[in-house]
Amino acid sequence: MKPQYTVKKLALADGREISIETGRLAKQADGSVVVRMGDTMILATVVSSKEAKEGVDFLPLSVDYQEKFAAAGKIPGGFLKREGKLSDYEVLICRLVDRALRPLFPSDYHADTQVMLSLISADANVMPDALAALAASAALSVSDIPFDGPISEVRTVKVGDEYIVNPSPTQMEEATLDLIVAGTLDNIMMVEGESKEVSEEEMLEAIQVAHEAIKVQCQAQVELAEEVGATTKREYDHEPSDEELRAKIQEHCYQACYDIAKKGSANKTERSEAFDAVKESFLAQYSEEELEELDGFLVGKYFKEVQKNAVRNCVLDTKKRLDGRDLEEIRPIWSEVDVLPSAHGSAVFTRGETQSLTTVTLGSKMDEQMIDGAMISGYNKFILHYNFPGFSTGEVRPNRGPGRREVGHGNLAMRALKPMIPTDDNPYTIRVVSDILESNGSSSMATVCAGSLAMMDAGINLKSPVSGIAMGMISDSETGRYAVLSDILGDEDHLGDMDFKVTGTDKGITACQMDIKIDGLSYDVLKEALAQANRGRAHILNEMNKTLSAPREEMKDNAPRLVQINIERDMIGAVIGPGGKIVQEIQRESGATVTIEETEKGGMVSVFAADKSSLDDAVGRIKAIVAVPEVGEVYEGKVKAIMPFGAFVEILPGKDGLLHISEIKWERVENVEEILEVGEEIKVKLIEIDKKTGKYRLSRKVLLPKPEKAK
Repeated sequence: MKPQYTVKKLALADGREISIETGRLAKQADGSVVVRMGDTMILATVVSSKEAKEGVDFLPLSVDYQEKFAAAGKIPGGFLKREGKLSDYEVLICRLVDRALRPLFPSDYHADTQVMLSLISADANVMPDALAALAASAALSVSDIPFDGPISEVRTVKVGDEYIVNPSPTQMEEATLDLIVAGTLDNIMMVEGESKEVSEEEMLEAIQVAHEAIKVQCQAQVELAEEVGATTKREYDHEPSDEELRAKIQEHCYQACYDIAKKGSANKTERSEAFDAVKESFLAQYSEEELEELDGFLVGKYFKEVQKNAVRNCVLDTKKRLDGRDLEEIRPIWSEVDVLPSAHGSAVFTRGETQSLTTVTLGSKMDEQMIDGAMISGYNKFILHYNFPGFSTGEVRPNRGPGRREVGHGNLAMRALKPMIPTDDNPYTIRVVSDILESNGSSSMATVCAGSLAMMDAGINLKSPVSGIAMGMISDSETGRYAVLSDILGDEDHLGDMDFKVTGTDKGITACQMDIKIDGLSYDVLKEALAQANRGRAHILNEMNKTLSAPREEMKDNAPRLVQINIERDMIGAVIGPGGKIVQEIQRESGATVTIEETEKGGMVSVFAADKSSLDDAVGRIKAIVAVPEVGEVYEGKVKAIMPFGAFVEILPGKDGLLHISEIKWERVENVEEILEVGEEIKVKLIEIDKKTGKYRLSRKVLLPKPEKAK
């Protein structure tokens, strides 16, 4: 007997339909739905423990998104032939969903919660990343898990003058702006995307278009929850409390924390030690016996609350920040290029206590990154990796490879820089690596700045330099006061209500990432933050230009050289040779790497070599193969075979001509072998190409002095 299930349908502005189904699949989860658009289907499940673990004062939320290869009718690559570790693409979708959901769980809810999203059917014209957060929120909405949603997430692109919600991949290729936007019925919660130097006004318009679609999807979830009777949420008590202890900490610590914030120390370590001293002075009031009875967990929790409120109020009262800066003031900047002699390009960018050492490595087509996913397959020739070791914050932390944060920060920097790499004038595979050596906020933006400088140092012809800035905000909902902060510290990120990263050139925005931690950010405040970010980016770009303002005209001496040669389609086989013999011989004897790919115009031969002599050798051989012999040209030929009637001479690789016995010399020749031998190199002139057979007729004698008696 088929189960009874509920389906809720909604329409986008252009009439395309999205359905949300619950009650048929994965019914033992606390909540489960299937979201469908076209033939793309995502199964979303959510489970949350009934109780919180002892000593946990945060939400242990995990979000996992995985694409099943069967969904696209594909078998995974590799030895195991099964889905394994999440790809970077899947991790990025996990982060998009996590960042949209996390702020909307109750602050006192601390139970382990897991959201699992599986792509179970794929449609090449419907991208699943724009549906994942809708599916996650819908699963929460039909569960009894406390959640202050619903939310939804859509992609908005600008093609020409039109904004399109949840576009097809083809429409995305033509877009000048591509944003993923998440929000509730009332507010925007998260924005992430890239663009081709668009204005702040265009970005705001795209966000507003997205929010209108989000409202429809949120209302559908509200109605679905009502239909299935999921409006009552579970009761919980995850936080012990001691209001008397809270009041004591407030009374003893608030003013001291406020005074530290007002003093404005630029050194992170000094500030941290000062705040720790306030906490220690509070504990010093108690005897050893009293300290044993004191709940250390609550002391730490309440002190953090007092410290946060004191710092926030100080900023709102004084318009000064933790390190003494004004609201728009950027930390001191210094940068340097060509710092690593063996790298193809390198730069150090330091802003305050945040520092990135970035390198650029140039490679050939053979170095391209292969992407093998259920939805996305192909090759990537621009790679950016971001590393965040423990020592950058003075911590001991095992190096277990990049985590989700590293993947996300690297992707943001990659999106910021990629639009500035000329597609028609870049034959190289480019790998940029940012190693964060110090961190106190905005390390991803330091990566953008250092990456831009390092690529210009490597001689990559960037269209324009790119700078980035992280904006923050502190607000008071009761009084309506707020302060927008430029170039935020790590502490300001944790204490603030917004983290808004914006990158761009002097012409416009290339990427952005925004996370809102509160309800109710108006478009006016967002507009103000974007305008303030524009001024900050301009200042940072001006400081970068003092170090290097344009790409170097020449690459480093140790940088590899790459030349691309367009050849006729019918010459591809001649360059490759039977079984690859010719191209392998060129690579072996020249030391260069040669790749050949078929294009719409014919063939593209890429020659990559570590030194100029190897490059010239390989290029010369290839040009000789594809060269078309011309009547009247003189060639340095090699005798391949001797016949009674003359000799066959190779004038170009694979191209032989007949040197008739009468054309060897002006005097009569009785025996060719008396004049020539196999392997001998001689100069010959092409005197005729047979129109019917295409055979070449050569002459040696016309290049020799004519005897007197023959004149």
